[in-house]
Amino acid sequence: MRRREQMSVTIIDVAKQAGVSPSTVSRVLSNNPRISPKTSARVREVMNELGYHPNVMAKSLVSKTTNTIALILPRPADELFLNLFFAEVIRGIVTQSSRVGFDLMMTTGATEQEELEAVTRLVRGRRVDGVILLYSRRHDPLIEFLKGQKFPFVLIGRSEEHPDILAVDNNNVLASYDATRHLIAQGHRRIGFVSGPSNLILSKDRLEGYLQALRENDLEAHPEWIVEGEFLQESGYRAMSFFMNLPERPTALVAIDDIVAFGVMRGLAELGYKIPQDLSLVSFNNISLAELATPPLTSVDIGIYQLGYTASQTLIRAIKGETVHHNQLIIPHRIIVRESSLQ
Repeated sequence: MRRREQMSVTIIDVAKQAGVSPSTVSRVLSNNPRISPKTSARVREVMNELGYHPNVMAKSLVSKTTNTIALILPRPADELFLNLFFAEVIRGIVTQSSRVGFDLMMTTGATEQEELEAVTRLVRGRRVDGVILLYSRRHDPLIEFLKGQKFPFVLIGRSEEHPDILAVDNNNVLASYDATRHLIAQGHRRIGFVSGPSNLILSKDRLEGYLQALRENDLEAHPEWIVEGEFLQESGYRAMSFFMNLPERPTALVAIDDIVAFGVMRGLAELGYKIPQDLSLVSFNNISLAELATPPLTSVDIGIYQLGYTASQTLIRAIKGETVHHNQLIIPHRIIVRESSLQ
């Protein structure tokens, strides 16, 4: 045993110690159902005793699989983890993928071209078995490329041009409609909207839900009450400065994201205004910090963890050739009402 610890343990060593053939050990590694539970347990016990670890690269050359999926992160990467949405959706992806023996690789690019080049290397080099896109934008070259390659991928979001692809999303039009209706039910008639980048389908859908709620209640949508920004606290902060300097300002706001809403809160506090007395506020995602805000933030819970978990589950099923019954999977939402929107 001492001498063996100094050398790499091979599949032959495991077979000899377990009293089985090397081919049986290989079948145990691939979870072959022909191997009895008793034999499988014995082989795995010996693997642990000897410290044997399968050569993943050699295995992938034989099976032509890597048991790895790639997650394409939105740009810019240095701002990514400033928003807890991404950490939570990644947690859902990793939890599900690790349960079925898949690893996760993350990549991004500083520009759209770099992003496409990174995905091209992963796909053509067969370094991963499938891809998850973490956002949906209009005229997305990544979707065009992956479809053209017939490579397994899942979109977290919605594609206007490709409604047939595998996608996991919320009904963001309805979610934003419900958020706006909540403010209307509180008696507000002047409601603003802090949006995200206009090239994202998410921004478009949530803006549409907001406008739909206003139309149905005969309320005017003032163009100056709709401000576009990024998914950053700074966007909410800047929007607040703009709104509060208007001759006629909103009495309530729908913010596209909790982090953006925190920027709104900071801006109001610095200007000497209070929530909800001077302005009511509703946002999206219901991240863990929402209930710790001052005052606690009303937020639409979109099931972030479930979005990631379901996307990973759907992709791995597609990789394995299993039937996926619905291309478009919708995760339900619910409004968590807290003090920021109550009069």
